[in-house]
Amino acid sequence: MRNFFKIADNTFKESVREPVYFLMLLCALGLIAHFPSMALFVFSDQIKLVVDSSMATCLLFGLLAAVLCASHTVAREMRNGTVLLLFSKPVHRWTFVLGKIVGIVLAVLLFTVLCSLAAFVSVYVATDQFRMDMAAYFTFLGVVVVACAYGMLRNYFSGAAFPASATLGLTVLLPIFVVYCILTKEHPTVELRDLAYGLILINFAAAAMGTLAVVFATRLDVVANLGVCSCIFFLGLISNYLFARDTGSEVLNFLGAIAYAVFPNWQYFWLADALAVNRAIPGSYVGWAALYVVIYIALCSMWAVALFQNKEIAGDTRV
Repeated sequence: MRNFFKIADNTFKESVREPVYFLMLLCALGLIAHFPSMALFVFSDQIKLVVDSSMATCLLFGLLAAVLCASHTVAREMRNGTVLLLFSKPVHRWTFVLGKIVGIVLAVLLFTVLCSLAAFVSVYVATDQFRMDMAAYFTFLGVVVVACAYGMLRNYFSGAAFPASATLGLTVLLPIFVVYCILTKEHPTVELRDLAYGLILINFAAAAMGTLAVVFATRLDVVANLGVCSCIFFLGLISNYLFARDTGSEVLNFLGAIAYAVFPNWQYFWLADALAVNRAIPGSYVGWAALYVVIYIALCSMWAVALFQNKEIAGDTRV
């Protein structure tokens, strides 16, 4: 178990230290921060557009982060044979794969949690359809600037990786600012509890996609991995229409039922429509979604272990 935790910890740190990780995080936070200004003068639908856009940004950028992290820490290490050094020690292949899955899922969850916190701030910035809370807007941008300055100072004085240090700064400062907004500012029209539930479900979806990205990273490079994960993402969005409808044929219905079980149904995690009409999201729904994700991640992890058992690594033919 010690090797498992060490691999997971190193994978998480390596993913967060990647410049592309922080670059995508910075782009996602910048987009979410500016959604209120893009949704001005839309006749009382500003909050809906801000929430929908923020949730979509969390989900799509989480998918990209998952694929890039998995390709960097799994596919590249196998391609250049770095993993053989690890296997020269008493480390099993299943330990390596499961450690990589846990580390990458944690990195992706950190990414989407920070985006979710930014979505909370963005909702408070979107005061109404004709104005924005400029104090909250500029404070949020200031938080990002301070986190970047902290990363630069740590990099200059101690040699610490700038992306990891800046991400650490955001992890500390963003929750504080969100709590400040909740305690001191006027509550938005959307129910905060339901918004939190909706964003939690987005994080569940990102965790499942991170696991799938590791599964395919054991066999595919980054471009192919991104293509396959994008196809699964698209098919999962429309799985209710493609696989769950009655076609009139028993064979097609049976095949559709299998495909419906295999492809994750992302509609379970996308509740922006419910938030738009202020429909309450029950906590039991979030609990069942969490159970669904746990089971799906467990099955995908077993699949990844099975794929990796006979994988040849840089000329290594050991089983």
